[in-house]
Amino acid sequence: MRISFLLHNAYTFGGTIRSTFNLATALAAHHDVEIISVFRTRETPAMGAPSQVLLTPLVDLRGKSAHYDGDDPRHAQPARVFPRADGRHRQYSRLTDERIGRCLSGLETDVIVGTRPGLNVHIARHAHPAAIRVGQEHLTLSGHGLRMRHEIRHRYPLLDALTTVTEADAQAYRQLGLPDVRVQAIANSVPPMNTRPTEHTGKVVVAAGRLIPVKRYDLLIKAFADVAATHPDWQLRIFGNGDTTGDEKHTLATLIDNLGLKDHVFLNDHADALESEFAKASIAVSASDRESFGMTIVEAMRCGLPVVATDCPLGPREIITHGVDGRLVRPGRAQDLATALCDLIGDDALRRRMGEAAWHNSARYAPNHIAEQHLDLYRDLLRRGPGRRSLGPLREAAHQARTAAIDTAHTLRSAARRTRKR
Repeated sequence: MRISFLLHNAYTFGGTIRSTFNLATALAAHHDVEIISVFRTRETPAMGAPSQVLLTPLVDLRGKSAHYDGDDPRHAQPARVFPRADGRHRQYSRLTDERIGRCLSGLETDVIVGTRPGLNVHIARHAHPAAIRVGQEHLTLSGHGLRMRHEIRHRYPLLDALTTVTEADAQAYRQLGLPDVRVQAIANSVPPMNTRPTEHTGKVVVAAGRLIPVKRYDLLIKAFADVAATHPDWQLRIFGNGDTTGDEKHTLATLIDNLGLKDHVFLNDHADALESEFAKASIAVSASDRESFGMTIVEAMRCGLPVVATDCPLGPREIITHGVDGRLVRPGRAQDLATALCDLIGDDALRRRMGEAAWHNSARYAPNHIAEQHLDLYRDLLRRGPGRRSLGPLREAAHQARTAAIDTAHTLRSAARRTRKR
């Protein structure tokens, strides 16, 4: 079987990149696998090239590259196919429309897989008629704006299947009423650590993920002030990169200083190999207000760490079994986080027992196991054959008219906001 993935940018960091690389590597053991990266911003992928996987970039944005596409006049013109409602729209252009369309229409593959809404729309419009079209959703449906949900309702019916990373989100997409589209939940995969985890004795709590407000590191730091008051020999180590402005990191650093926690809480840049940091810790924690899945939760469990996490929509509650391999607490409550952490810190036997359960239970996320679920879906779709391939002229015209109306309304609202600011 030949399987192709369409990815935004395979050359930087990100959870979707990591999960795609994990899946592609597992599938490549027995199948021909290609990752098509819309953008290329580095010589080699920042997260390491996946083994035995062909990597094909479409638009080269390396400033000193002989193939640099940034000066192409089409790159300055806004995209028409990639939907404006997708948060990455400003990075797309007439050039990406053309390159993606040409690639997909001539791509002889059995299965083509998109990895974000805008790319799923491209697949719906341009994929070779013989290919099975599968869209992946790595964000929750509730995390999309109203305009994006309109695009999803209208464009996704051209897909053969849609996969989500949680069953709760799959149910939400099924309620959209996408005719003849198979909606299935398949979790992200996480490779095991190199060896069976040893007994964790480090007095360290670790958290990892992007330094963005929704991750609620501010709440976690406030919770750890209570932890440090009763367990002053313990540390909280946070690993993650923020946005290019560094505003969130500065805000968190100021909070740490104001709470007198500079000897207890440490902000670190993203670690290329979190496994080594998990090995130094005894507990992992996530304070997010919202998680589409929770890759770092699974990564910590694969390293034998019990995890304290907020019971936020949607991922943690499908990963952690409360009281068995971790603790789930109410979102937005620093005291609940502190209490759960202190319970584990103060009970070595409980911590070890939960860590062992976490290591054992997380085996269900092994790449080979997750890859087989994807292959079962692909095989079933191939037996059924490609689905409908056209909305028909009337529905296509209606879609174009609606999109034009939405875009016009968006332009008018943006102009109004600029006028008010003046």
